[in-house]
Amino acid sequence: MANHKSAIKRIRQTNARRLENRYVSRTTRNSVRKLRATTSKDEAQKMYPEVCSMLDKLAKKKVIHQNKANNLKSKLAAHVNGLEA
Repeated sequence: MANHKSAIKRIRQTNARRLENRYVSRTTRNSVRKLRATTSKDEAQKMYPEVCSMLDKLAKKKVIHQNKANNLKSKLAAHVNGLEA
């Protein structure tokens, strides 16, 4: 166990960030899954900007890599564009 006050605080901060990152990344993955399962073009077009925003926030916080976020956004855009109205 840590003996220094700063190390104890660092452990608390790390655990808090880890929980927040897990929650946000799980929520984002569920949103991506939901968008992929959507068959309605109108609904998918409404969801797409929200999901892209979530992916950008994950990349900004370094939870996922920026390239991974871009690849996911690209594939989701192709999916939305491929849907029929």
